[in-house]
Amino acid sequence: MPRRIDPRLATHARTMRAAPTPFEDRLWQQLRGARLEGLKFSRQIVLHGFICDFVCRNLRLVIEVDGDTHDRVRDADRDHALGQMGYRVLRFTNAEIGANIEGVLTVIAAAAAGRPSKVELSGGVTRPPAPSLGREGE
Repeated sequence: MPRRIDPRLATHARTMRAAPTPFEDRLWQQLRGARLEGLKFSRQIVLHGFICDFVCRNLRLVIEVDGDTHDRVRDADRDHALGQMGYRVLRFTNAEIGANIEGVLTVIAAAAAGRPSKVELSGGVTRPPAPSLGREGE
């Protein structure tokens, strides 16, 4: 039986789809319509009580765009909960999307294909598309 979605979350997700941040919109323009490796992504999806920025349901892959106000502890708890449900979460900062969208797309494509990859995203930081990109070095 399908899980019932909290109507408040559904309404909030709909509002967020209508007014994405500039960085979410920039990434969405690259992901929409299966433009990246033929992968179908949806945006601002309610998934097990969380609103996820982008979800590729076939691969159980969640992409999160983190602005300046993200709570890292709460994000880690959320990533863990989604991981327990079989989802892999990749997180990118606004700065990474703004400075190197191609690198972000390379990491997403490599993670989707299960390939190891190290890409320089920002500030000379390289990292692989592991279960969660986390916040290494911070």
